[in-house]
Amino acid sequence: MIQQICFSIICILVFNKAIRKFYQIYTNIQLGKDEPLEGTSSSRTRNMILFALGQKKMFIRPIAGIFHFFIYVAFLLTQVELIEIFIDGFSGHHRTISNHIGILYPIAINAIEMLSFLALVATFIFLYRRNILKLIRFQKPELKGWPSLDANLILMGEIVLVISIFLMNGADQVLQSLGTDHYPTTGTFYLSSYFGQHILSPLSSDWLIILERMGWWLHIFIVFGFMLYLPYSKHLHIFLAFPNSYYSRLNPRGVMSNMPSIENEVRGMIGLEQKTDVAEEEIFGAKDIQQLGWRTLLEAYTCTECGRCTDVCPANLTGKKLSPRKVMMDIRDRTEEVGHLIMAGQHITNGDPKSFDDGKSLFDLITKEEIYACTSCNACVEACPVLINPLNPILQLRRYDILMNSGGPAEWLPMFNSLENNQSVWQVPEARDAWAK
Repeated sequence: MIQQICFSIICILVFNKAIRKFYQIYTNIQLGKDEPLEGTSSSRTRNMILFALGQKKMFIRPIAGIFHFFIYVAFLLTQVELIEIFIDGFSGHHRTISNHIGILYPIAINAIEMLSFLALVATFIFLYRRNILKLIRFQKPELKGWPSLDANLILMGEIVLVISIFLMNGADQVLQSLGTDHYPTTGTFYLSSYFGQHILSPLSSDWLIILERMGWWLHIFIVFGFMLYLPYSKHLHIFLAFPNSYYSRLNPRGVMSNMPSIENEVRGMIGLEQKTDVAEEEIFGAKDIQQLGWRTLLEAYTCTECGRCTDVCPANLTGKKLSPRKVMMDIRDRTEEVGHLIMAGQHITNGDPKSFDDGKSLFDLITKEEIYACTSCNACVEACPVLINPLNPILQLRRYDILMNSGGPAEWLPMFNSLENNQSVWQVPEARDAWAK
């Protein structure tokens, strides 16, 4: 009874804290501008199944893809055992589900253990790639400090989680063979049975019960720790990859959205009928997160920091400062900063979150050198396994600097002047349409 009470209290505290933090992330994402969705719900569902559930793009790099798949499938299947742990924790029973599904129970547990073992191998390989092999994309400046520690903490947490599973199941198997009360026979769990018989069998029943309970509580504490930690970690993509792939942009690669008011002016200049329902825009492009679309903020929270985008970026490969991964990380950090200040009631007018202004902007984190280094090639968009579009915010920041600040590289100014005066990128009006050929 004491264990049930403790378990219930801990559950209430953890879920309360986690739900509040996840809700804060949801409200932070809502700080972005509304934007229309492309395509149909069926096409968006297809994207979610292919890219989030099926991890289609992960296998473009087979080694990382296969080992990530082991961890991913192990994570999904262990939820079966986790559900049972919650049932047992509240009810005080042991292996509750085994009484209801019969022979399927040992089959399920053996599958979980096999995948957990493969996930353990994958975790050590990922630690090796990051910390010993030191792959270039994991050594970029934006990953120094906390981002690198974050990745290692989760990997080490996964190791402890798998150990807890085998400790719990291994001790359980030995206790079953001894006919100990409260440990009903459930069938053979091959991996944990091997571990239990070769390492734990010399121990007394009392010690085995202690170890089994240690494994059980360690498992649940690691899970609770993940729940509280994930909102602060890049591993939030475990959950957000699904809505992000569902709401991803379905426009063809390279399509740039027009600014309605400017498009309307251009229509008038070239003799086309102007629209009458176009609202004037106070700001062109984006200075801060409020001017970005809500999908961009969702993408920032979804970013896995895997670096595949930066790894294929031609600007980054030629030594320029631009890193698409850093752009998304900076947007996420700025969104978190703004969200915390709004929750504290600071820098807002009449309680309106979108009126927030603390005198800072995304340009304090993302330099002009970065945004103008982008070639708009869409390599980063194509590379992202969870369908994030780093190009979109880069273009929005460019638009703000050019149209609101009259900024831009000096090399671009003759082109701007020619477009304004001659309606072409050339300096002679006779060739006004040559640039489009």
